[in-house]
Amino acid sequence: MATKIWNELAGQPEAVGQLELAVTHRDNGVHHAWLFTGPPGSGRSNLAVAFAGALTCDQMGCGECKSCRMVVTGTHPDVTVLSTERIQISIDEVRQLVTNSYLGSSVSKFRILIIEDADRMTERTSNVLLKALEEPPKNTIWMLCAPSEADLLPTIRSRVRRVALKVPSVAEVARLLVERDGVDQKLAISAAAEAQSHIGMARRLATSTEARSRRRETLLAALNLRGVSSAMFVADQWASIAKKDADALTLLRDNEERLQLLASMGLKDGETVPPALRSSLKQLEEAQKRRATRSMRDGIDRILVDLLSLYRDVLTVQLGANVPLVTEDLRAGIAELAAETSAAQTIEKLENIELARKRIDSNVRDLVALEALAVSLRRLD
Repeated sequence: MATKIWNELAGQPEAVGQLELAVTHRDNGVHHAWLFTGPPGSGRSNLAVAFAGALTCDQMGCGECKSCRMVVTGTHPDVTVLSTERIQISIDEVRQLVTNSYLGSSVSKFRILIIEDADRMTERTSNVLLKALEEPPKNTIWMLCAPSEADLLPTIRSRVRRVALKVPSVAEVARLLVERDGVDQKLAISAAAEAQSHIGMARRLATSTEARSRRRETLLAALNLRGVSSAMFVADQWASIAKKDADALTLLRDNEERLQLLASMGLKDGETVPPALRSSLKQLEEAQKRRATRSMRDGIDRILVDLLSLYRDVLTVQLGANVPLVTEDLRAGIAELAAETSAAQTIEKLENIELARKRIDSNVRDLVALEALAVSLRRLD
């Protein structure tokens, strides 16, 4: 029976069981490096944090003690999480983490270092980490999170113990939203389905009317795509939606960080910052710009994932599959598009959406990639 520290992990009994076994035998030693893999939204980072909490907890993960609460809130002195705000994890960030790994623990037995999105490391950066994995200090534990094993160097894969996560079911994600966030059951099921079981996206859709409105606007634009000029307009519309989504996630956080920094300097908002302190404010602003760039990319990817779900629904209708649609409230428009096109054409559109995701990952300009995609998705009269 999983203890409370694991309760926010939806549909991962095998992974939790594997880690609980390691926690049970922690007095005999714990493997020094772990790799958590799984699709986006499956809970890789949450699993790593829960594992860290269970290892540092006297009751093996009660979820209520001071140690568990500190790990979950990111304030435990022996648990460090690297969550980059950049497109890539920088070599300096990993070097600092490696340096921290040699400091030893202070209040618990283990020193734990978690790298979210470890797939964002370049080969050069990965080699810095590799040296730390080859000769780890005693009771130091590394936890890496990535979509798949193939995203990391073979030399790193050979030194880690692997834990694979699966896509949780819609029902499991909905249950989590109801129990953790107090979301209405019907809304929870709808959000979980529309997010395709991505836990983070499901929570946003369930708790934000603006997020639900932006998703609907994205899909209606796709259903009404006709002609090249319309495609150009819709591509610009999608870029605008992505920016609104990114701004909603970053602006409030940016302002809070700025106010906290000013308060630490003994200043209030609007007061003149002394020249000697301006470099700190500039560093914060640069970090926030990097985060905004990544948030914009993430917002575009959310649009593309929503488009994938739309055209999968179209294909579902075309094939006569007796399964629920992801976007049930747009069934009429989906059925109309399905009647106008063939399954082969829909499959080609799905491939074009995946191609757009790859282009953006390859640093093709966002609007250029979206315009090419919109042209390929237009309805031909």
